[in-house]
Amino acid sequence: MAIKGVLFDFSGTLFRVESTESWLRAALNEADVELAEDELIRSAQELETAGALPGGAFPSRPLPEDLAALWRIRDESAESHRAAYTGLSRQVALPDPALHDTLYARHKTPAAWQPYPDAAEVLDGLRDRGVAIGVVSNIGWDLRPVFREHGLDPYVSAYVLSYEHGVQKPDPRLFEIACAGLGVAPQDVLMVGDSREADGGAAALGCGVHFVDHLPAAERPDGLRPVLAMVA
Repeated sequence: MAIKGVLFDFSGTLFRVESTESWLRAALNEADVELAEDELIRSAQELETAGALPGGAFPSRPLPEDLAALWRIRDESAESHRAAYTGLSRQVALPDPALHDTLYARHKTPAAWQPYPDAAEVLDGLRDRGVAIGVVSNIGWDLRPVFREHGLDPYVSAYVLSYEHGVQKPDPRLFEIACAGLGVAPQDVLMVGDSREADGGAAALGCGVHFVDHLPAAERPDGLRPVLAMVA
C-alpha cells in the first residue's frame, strides 16, 4: 500500500477535549455563577457519568428512551447533537438552568481543546512527504476554528464533518467523500482514529486503518508518530 493520503479523526486522535471539571469551571466563570468546591467536584463527576461532555466519556448508565434515540443519531445534524448533549447535561442539577447551554457553547471553543503533543510534528512531516491530509469527524458543529486557533489548519486539505453530510461514521459514504476531497483512491488512504467501531468503517472502502489510544494529551505524547513511519 502506497499511502498518498491520511485521514484523521478529530476528538481523541488529533485533539483532546478538556476535563469535565475544567469544562464546568469555565462555564461557571463565563456565567459568573459561584459553586462551592465540593459541589463543583460532585457536579463534574455527575456530568462525567452522564456523558454530557462531547468528546469526553460516553454515558455510563442507561439512557431514557427519548435520549437513547437522539444519542444514536447525535452526529447527523447540528440540532441532534445539541439536543442530545444538552439533554444529557440536564440530567444533572446545576445552580442555574442556563448553565447547560453555557456548557454546550464552551465545548465548541478552541480553548476547550488541546492538540496532542505530536500532532503538529506529524502533520508537518506528512506534508513534507507530499501526503494529502484530511479530517473526518462525527461531530455536530464546525471544528475548523479549533484547527485555525491552534495552528493546524494549514495542513488540512479537506474537512468532512458528519453533520454537514447527514451521515455518521462508520458509514463508508463519509470516508468516500473524504477520499474524493483529497483526490486520492481509497486503497492509497490511511484512516487514523481512536474508535475501532467508527473509524474502522474506512476499511469497508478499502482504506488502511491505524488506531491510537483515546487518552489525555499528557498521557499520549507520541501516539501519532508511528503514522510517519508508515508513510516513510
